[in-house]
Amino acid sequence: MPALPFDDDHAPLYSLGQVADMLQVQQAYLRRLDQHEVVSPARSTGGQRRYSRHDIMTVQHVTQMADEGMTLIAIRRILDLEREVRRLRQELKAAQARLTEQG
Repeated sequence: MPALPFDDDHAPLYSLGQVADMLQVQQAYLRRLDQHEVVSPARSTGGQRRYSRHDIMTVQHVTQMADEGMTLIAIRRILDLEREVRRLRQELKAAQARLTEQG
C-alpha cells in the first residue's frame, strides 16, 4: 500500500492561513520568515505557500528563538548549524556501522 501524503512529514499540505491559525501567529510573520529564507515552504502550482509538518515544527522552533530575542539572521545561522550537526551525526553513525561490519 503506498504511503499517503499526510503520512509524510515533508508533504506540503497546509496553507499559510492554516499554519498562522494553528500557531497563532500573523500571516505576515510567516511571509517574513520565507522572505528571509528562515522557513521556505513549498509552493502550489498557483504560487501559494504550502507548509509541511516539518515546516510547521521549524516555525515553532524559530518563534521560540525569536521570543528569546534572537534576530532572523542569527536564527537562520542556528538552523544551518543544526542541519550540519544532524548531517555529521548521520555520517558518523554510518562510519561506525561500517567499522562494526568490518571488525
